[in-house]
Amino acid sequence: MAKIKHIAIVTMDAPKLAEFYTKVFDMKILHSSKSGATYLTDGYINVALLPNKAEGKPNGLNHIGFEIDNQEEIARRIEAFGIKAPAQRPRNRPYAETRGCDPEGNNFDLSVHGFQEVEYEADRERGIKRVQEKVDA
Repeated sequence: MAKIKHIAIVTMDAPKLAEFYTKVFDMKILHSSKSGATYLTDGYINVALLPNKAEGKPNGLNHIGFEIDNQEEIARRIEAFGIKAPAQRPRNRPYAETRGCDPEGNNFDLSVHGFQEVEYEADRERGIKRVQEKVDA
């Protein structure tokens, strides 16, 4: 199976977005290029913050998922940037418990339970673990 190794976000302000991701999620800066791009890592997946050069490329992406240790601590860090705390996801959605956004409006899902198993909030409350179904093509 191929493995995702990086995600790219087109941004109006790469240094500002890099500051957000390093301070909120403790990501590390790998490299800042002369072109203005900044490359971050969490040790598993790299995130390229690419400057929008008015070439018709839209800013952003759909969302990123972060597995975190503490919802309240991450919410506090996000609010320190003047951004609304992450909101609770609908109970009928698996994986992430909350969704927030960065300073440019890029969405991210936050999960203490991870993304490896299908878990709904109601199941977690009842202590139920679902078995991940494998679909063969």
